[in-house]
Amino acid sequence: MPSRVAVITGAAQGIGRRTAEMLAERGYRIAIIDLHRPAETIASIQGRGGEALARAGDVSDEAIVGRFADEVIQAYGRADVLVNNAGISLISPAEHTSARDYRRVLEVNLVGPFLLARAFGEKMLEAGSGSIVNVASVAGLLGIADRAAYNASKHGLVGLTRTLAAEWGGRGVRANAVCPGWVKTEMDAADQAGGSYSDADITGRMPMARFATPDDVARAIAFLADPVESAFINGHALSVDGGWAADGSWQSLRLRKR
Repeated sequence: MPSRVAVITGAAQGIGRRTAEMLAERGYRIAIIDLHRPAETIASIQGRGGEALARAGDVSDEAIVGRFADEVIQAYGRADVLVNNAGISLISPAEHTSARDYRRVLEVNLVGPFLLARAFGEKMLEAGSGSIVNVASVAGLLGIADRAAYNASKHGLVGLTRTLAAEWGGRGVRANAVCPGWVKTEMDAADQAGGSYSDADITGRMPMARFATPDDVARAIAFLADPVESAFINGHALSVDGGWAADGSWQSLRLRKR
């Protein structure tokens, strides 16, 4: 039987790269789409003896997604897992956020995952099996100030996940989401460079008193991707946030428990 195939978006860095590496280590053949061809990720996978193909393209472009799906099926003949990880951030007060910027975040973070899920989900439904894992956020579960577009996109992604689970679960295709808290990635570095928050702001609020790592999130994705380990999990939004969404303590009480 041919080895299973995992499609991962936004795998040039951070969570996406570590997920691609981890799934490759577990025997998956990897297909990646990112705005720029992720040469370092491909080299890392091939250096471990894995197999990968990559294409450059915008996940919010319907034609590009369609061509990418066709290429993957032509090359590998199947798609067992889809990880919708590509996303962009926007930190801006709602009253200062332009419609253009708002739409762009929704296009990448919400329309893109729909296009990928539709394209690869069709193949999964034909096969009667598959797993879709959408990378949402704690911002898909809670409101966080100055992130109207990002929060709306991630809340929408959780809703899309649950809807796909309801529609496709009976035909063998599961859909779940992971909801990370703050993760130490290039995106975090770029956001912090704008001066909107510091490491101490996050670790002080986080019950586990640290940022997540890409490895923390990739392990959760790999679990939800696995057809045996998570066989009956469908439509779930898994928090990988160190307890952020669970903790309603005020700050002095939280810190007294350290």
